[in-house]
Amino acid sequence: MRKIKKGAALAMVSAAALAGSVAISNPAMAASSPIAACGGGSYRVISSTDLGAATVYLMWNGTYNCAVTWKDQPNSKFVAVDIQNDAGASDEDSGNYSTYAGPVKVYGKGRCIMYQGAYGNASGGSVEWGHCG
Repeated sequence: MRKIKKGAALAMVSAAALAGSVAISNPAMAASSPIAACGGGSYRVISSTDLGAATVYLMWNGTYNCAVTWKDQPNSKFVAVDIQNDAGASDEDSGNYSTYAGPVKVYGKGRCIMYQGAYGNASGGSVEWGHCG
C-alpha cells in the first residue's frame, strides 16, 4: 500500500510540474486596448498623437503615466515608445511587435512628462515638458 501511495504522490508532483512548465511557456496574451496594456483600472487617455497607421497614447492614473504606441492593424513593422519625467526617470520599448509597443511607465505625480512614439518611418509625441501632475 505504501508503494502505491508513493507512486501516486510522485505522479501527482510530476503532473503538477509539467502543467506549470506548460503554463510558463505559453506566450502572454496581447492587451485588447491601450488602457488594458497599461493595466486597465484607473488609467485614462490624456493625450494622443496620430502616426498615420498607429497612435501614441499617453495615459495617467493619478500616480503614474503610461505610454503605448498602438497599431491600427497587426503587422510586423517596427514600433516604438518612450516616456520620461523631469526627474530623469525613463522607460522605453521597441521592436517588430504585431500590435503595440509598451507599456512604458514613469512616476508622474508632481512631475512633468515627455513621450514619443514611432511606427515605421513616422514618429511623434510631445516636444516639450507637459502634462504636469
